Amino acid sequence: MEVLWDIDQIPPDFGHTAVTLGNFDGVHRGHQAVLGQLASLARERGLRSLAITFDPHPRSVHTPDAAPEQITGLTERLARMSETGIDAVLVQRYTLEFAAQTAEEFVAEYFVRRLRAKLIAVGRDVRFGRGNHGTIDTLEELGAAHGLEIVAIEDVGHAPGSSGRDSSTLVRELLSAGRVDEAAAVLGAPHTVAGTVVHGDARGRELGFPTANLGADTEGMVPADGVYAGIAHFGSDPEGYPAAISVGTNPTFSGSSRRVEAYVLDKEFADFDVYGEEMTLEFIKLIRGQITFDGMDDLVDRMHEDVSEVRTVLS
Repeated sequence: MEVLWDIDQIPPDFGHTAVTLGNFDGVHRGHQAVLGQLASLARERGLRSLAITFDPHPRSVHTPDAAPEQITGLTERLARMSETGIDAVLVQRYTLEFAAQTAEEFVAEYFVRRLRAKLIAVGRDVRFGRGNHGTIDTLEELGAAHGLEIVAIEDVGHAPGSSGRDSSTLVRELLSAGRVDEAAAVLGAPHTVAGTVVHGDARGRELGFPTANLGADTEGMVPADGVYAGIAHFGSDPEGYPAAISVGTNPTFSGSSRRVEAYVLDKEFADFDVYGEEMTLEFIKLIRGQITFDGMDDLVDRMHEDVSEVRTVLS
């Protein structure tokens, strides 16, 4: 999949396109349906399939104090988009100047003139143009005027136990509640958090459970505080290691800063040279919420129980 970082990077010989647009935060099953159908429709018509995604999130520009936490970082978003079979992604820098375009101006400039689009495939809830005034009806009217084929793609599924459609909002709600297994059903894959391994306070090592700690540069929404069964990936190592992942402030030790750390099962920590390495954590299932223990013995006993439960989940 080709990644373009500016509309001016579209080469003259790029050809006619089939296009979609959206934030695609999380690239959940609904997004995958749109992108997959776009790729299929483009192949049938001999077009290049291209998705426009925005960075930063539009709400972080318009209402920064109320912007939603991003489910995935841009790197993971592009990686997941590439798995849908589309040919290219245009990462459009989102600014107030860009947002000032009317729906009509956006369609004429981006879809028609710059991308030479022949087909636009979007979900029925698409909103675009100044003030988000453009809707699917607007797009169909403009498509007719410019000779664009408009394909509206229906919503896909819903999370188990929920009547809501697959959406980024639903994923955020599930992650905020620690329901990572249900979030995975909406995402179509385990939720991940990634960042650089940094030195911690070595308390886990002293307790017999040495951990790899993520620094402050994490990408991906951190789920609710608690202990999770998960998989840890380090750097370019293709192997995934079963892990007990802890999220929280370590209240037993009067901690105040929120941390994400992973204890890799059945692996001597001395065998790892992971400080400064990229670590990606897959969250599989919540084992328990965050607890404040009365003493070290109670904490260590519970950590042994946690590891046992993690083994059971991952087996």
